[in-house]
Amino acid sequence: MTTPTPPQLTFLASITVDVGAPVEVGPAPGGYRRIIPIVGGTVEGPELRGKVLPAGADFQTLRTDTLTELQAEYAIETDDGERIYISNFGLRSGPAEDIARLVRGEQVPPERIYFRCNPRMTSTGERWSWLNSRILVGTGEREPDAVRLNLFVVE
Repeated sequence: MTTPTPPQLTFLASITVDVGAPVEVGPAPGGYRRIIPIVGGTVEGPELRGKVLPAGADFQTLRTDTLTELQAEYAIETDDGERIYISNFGLRSGPAEDIARLVRGEQVPPERIYFRCNPRMTSTGERWSWLNSRILVGTGEREPDAVRLNLFVVE
């Protein structure tokens, strides 16, 4: 059997999502819950450029001491005035001590953490509506006051 050719990836943009202080919800069925407010940020890509709007949040479930599920809901406004809604599911895993440091808001070298995401972007604007019918994948890095995402279109 011949190995199938994997899909190509095309770089779309890097998004820096500025975040506020976590709201600790606490233990719940399935894990410990937190809500991280999204307060702004920037979008920088070859064509897609703009800002993260100060609305939305990252809803986190710490499943174990080594695995966190992330569900971020927010919007960006492009430099050409269109708004794009983003619903982004992600997984972050690593050694328990490193995940604990991230939860405390401390810096952890990104190579020690597996952080991957699958954002869904939707737009009613003419220029960016093609994103409605594309699958995106990304890598992420958590910093004390921001999350940096590098997003790619699966061709």
